[in-house]
Parts: sequence; C-alpha cells; structure tokens
Amino acid sequence: MKQITIKDVAKKLKCSVSTVSRAFNDKYDIRTETRELILKTATEMGYRPNPIARKLIQQRSFNIGVVVPEFINSFFPEVIIGAQEVLHEQGYQVLIMQSNESSELELKNVQTLLNNMVDGILISLSSETDNMDFYLNAIKEKMPMVFFNRVVEGLPASKVLFDDYKWAFFATEHLIMQGYKDIVHLIGSKDLTLTKNRTKGFEDAHRKHKLSPGKSEVAGFSMNSGECFIEKRIEENSLPQAILASSDPCAIGVMKILKANGFNVPNDIAVMGFSESKLAEHVAPPLSSVEQPTYDMGRTAALLLLEQIKNKGLFVPQSIVLNGRLNIRESSMKL
Repeated sequence: MKQITIKDVAKKLKCSVSTVSRAFNDKYDIRTETRELILKTATEMGYRPNPIARKLIQQRSFNIGVVVPEFINSFFPEVIIGAQEVLHEQGYQVLIMQSNESSELELKNVQTLLNNMVDGILISLSSETDNMDFYLNAIKEKMPMVFFNRVVEGLPASKVLFDDYKWAFFATEHLIMQGYKDIVHLIGSKDLTLTKNRTKGFEDAHRKHKLSPGKSEVAGFSMNSGECFIEKRIEENSLPQAILASSDPCAIGVMKILKANGFNVPNDIAVMGFSESKLAEHVAPPLSSVEQPTYDMGRTAALLLLEQIKNKGLFVPQSIVLNGRLNIRESSMKL
C-alpha cells in the first residue's frame, strides 16, 4: 500500500506543499477553514505524519523526562499520572526514571535524559542530593526544568511545592491537643526545603502552646528508616509520647516495630504519618496522615514545564504552593 505523503495531500487540494505544512504545524499565517479542510482531507486519504520529520522540523524531540526518588510507594506514581495526562494531551511522550534515593544515580538519570535530547525535565530530588552545581549549569544553558515536592532552596527554577509548614504545624498541634508533650519529628533529609518548612511548623506549634520544641531527628522516608529509628529508641528505653513521621512508610515502619515489641499505638505512643498513602487506612490501627494533592502536583508541574518550553528558556521562575488536608485516625487519638 502506497504511503500517502504531504505532496499527495497538496496535489489533491491543488495547493502548495508549504500550505499543507503550515496547516499540519498549526502556523498562525493560515486561515482556520483552510487548515480544517487540509486536516480533514489528509485524514480521509490516510495520511500519517512522519514523527521523525516532525521532530526535525520543529527542533523538538517531543519527549519529557521525569526523575523521581522511588516507585515503591504511591506518592510519586500518582504525581506522574497527573503529569502524563497534561503532557500526552500536548503530544509529548514521557520517559520515567528513578534514582532509588541515590544522588549519584539521580545525576546519571538526568544526564541520560539530556543525552537523549528531551525537551524538558520534571524532577523530585533524592534524599541524598545536596550539590546543586549540575542543575545550576543545566538551568544556565536554558534546559527547561521544573522541580516538585523535594527541592532545594536557591535554585533559579520553577517549583511546585506543598505547604509543608502549615500542615506540619497542624499535625503537631493535633498531637499537642491530644495531650502529648514529648513529640519527636522524623525528617527525611536535612537539606530539602520541605524538611526546613516542616521543622519550622513543628517548632512553631510548640511555641504557640508554650511548650519546649521537641526534637527533629534525621531518619529517612522509607519503612526501614522508621524501623531503625524506633528499634534504637526501644533499646535505649527512650520512647517519646508521639512521633510525627517524615512519610507514611516511615510511620508504618515505626508502628510495625512497636507492635512486634508489645507496645500499643496510640495508648503507649501516638504516630502521625505524612503523605496519605493508600496503606494509611488499612494498617492497624489506621494511620493519621497529612494528605498531599499528588495528582494536582503532577498536572501543575507539567503545565509550568510546557510554558517554559513554549517560551524557549525566557521565563520568570515560579513557585506554586499547594494545599492539603489532615486525616485524623486512630493512631494519633488518645483513647
């Protein structure tokens, strides 16, 4: 079967090849009715655009890279779903990579995407990442990049953030209102902006209620990190009254070890998660958690990136902060 070309469409309509090309590429200098007729005729003739030629003409790969720290929990897949919906609507393919919480692998992932000439990158940093030189250079070279969820202060790039200060404050205040005074805040990484904002919210909630600020301790975001933290505290016989965890997996790890050692949640120690994973309602006891708008985060980040690509690097970095919700369940309620 003969492959229908742009010349065949032009011949059928008795117009120039350049006119058909402008219609396919949605140029401004072609009448709407002419464009619609050309597209309708091309479809009827069975014309299929050559994707490689399209990329060469428009000097785009129509690929977007996404780099996330992990896929184990539902948070990042949900963000990706929101981003993909926006990007696919605009004709982009999404190349997804994960750093496994390794700064070294993260940089390799980004370099691979750059080598494959992606048009832009959406990225959430690993818990190890602290050197921003690589990203500063990429931004200076006008590589469109949007950072989401896990970011570092000082980067001249667009960011999509969660209001970590506000919701860490509310989560801490909930624990204080339940009567808990000795509260430990587990953090994932001391260098991330979200950690600094959550810590400030944690401390300000204590100040509001005229309590000495509890401790913030580096643990990590994983279930294993929660297990390791609480095992050490049990060995030291230094359990707090309550824990505000860095993530739901971390909180669930804490509860798992407490249960294995005969402790009751929340009677012996209360636990609050962060991120509202799908497991939160299904563990025993059900886990209180701060819900983050993962789907909206992905959509917002993708829209910011498309705007940056459209403006070819000429843009003013934006920081968009999203709101959340506190879901109170049995794990943090004093019985």
